[in-house]
Amino acid sequence: MISVAEALEQLFALVEEVDSEIVPLRNAAGRVLAKDAVAARTQPPFAASAMDGYALRATEVEPDAMFKVIGEAAAGHAFDGRVGPGQCARIFTGAPVPEGADQVVLQEDVTRRGDLITLGHKVEAKSNIRPAGGDFETGDTLKAPRVLSPSDIALLASMNIAEVPVARAPTVAIVATGDELVAPGEDPGPDQIIASNSYGLAALLEKHGATCRLLPIARDTEESLTAVLELAASADLIITIGGASVGDHDLVAPVAEKMGMERAFYKVAMRPGKPLMAGRLGAAAMVGLPGNPVSAMVCGTIFVVPLLRAMLGLGRAAAPRRRMQLAQALSPNGPREHYMRACITAEGLIAFDRQDSSLLSILSSADALLVRPPHAPAQPIGALVEYIDL
Repeated sequence: MISVAEALEQLFALVEEVDSEIVPLRNAAGRVLAKDAVAARTQPPFAASAMDGYALRATEVEPDAMFKVIGEAAAGHAFDGRVGPGQCARIFTGAPVPEGADQVVLQEDVTRRGDLITLGHKVEAKSNIRPAGGDFETGDTLKAPRVLSPSDIALLASMNIAEVPVARAPTVAIVATGDELVAPGEDPGPDQIIASNSYGLAALLEKHGATCRLLPIARDTEESLTAVLELAASADLIITIGGASVGDHDLVAPVAEKMGMERAFYKVAMRPGKPLMAGRLGAAAMVGLPGNPVSAMVCGTIFVVPLLRAMLGLGRAAAPRRRMQLAQALSPNGPREHYMRACITAEGLIAFDRQDSSLLSILSSADALLVRPPHAPAQPIGALVEYIDL
């Protein structure tokens, strides 16, 4: 068996970054920016008022000063004239500041009668003007790579960028294996269960930028598994679930090797998830996950999501870990790195008492994987431990 860190390094060696494509800005949210985006304009493109008020000369601002209103500026409608001595222009938020003016006095600090205004006794010294280019200027960049957030989309729009270069979504073919499986909505026989892993993994990987194809369930025959794996030939990444161990019905490794798979490793010193296999099948990387539901989902988080991020150009790194105090003591750990389902509480982390790898209800209730190193000693309440967000 190899360590989790060694398995990750060998997985990263199996993949390359995907190519890029151009998509409309409207479809770019959540995608990975593949190249730096360059602003096509300055924002704001002119000095703009930050408040509703009156634009005038700052050197003339003093208590009880009077000014003549010579025009009006609103957002989208500039005042064409020039503000001279003793003059002002009515101005609204977002409007261009007229030539000659360098301060906006708030409307609540002014008394107006007809075309004359009188300043109050306490006028703030702020200019209340947003300078041209105060946000960004033509040629400024939004750096790649990055997952485009809603705020990034707003920024790109203000940069006047209508089409965005993004990493192509990697295609992931997901193959569930086993005579015991039927699809959700079907009537299982007395010895069958519902195939849940492929649906959970597809949701996990699509959340992180993949396009997933759920292939037909492969039965426990060489012919069935071969036929389904042939359907996955065009994928960037092939994920098989179950059948990766060494039992009489575990056919994934021998069938894939007959089809030309170059195996990178088999078995990882972790729980849940020891029977993990990886290699290349044709042009695709291939990862064989355990069949137990929690094992498959945990391995998806620990291995497949970082692999997917590497393919998207987001770096080659393990799932980020945080540290938190324990709110409940832990007993000693065994020889394998243990990823325990846990909950984050106000007092700290609490691992669930039941950690069996078949219990999806526990995984659904968890919001963290508490990481126990191999042979970790017992830990008291208050001890700092590492965890991975779910």
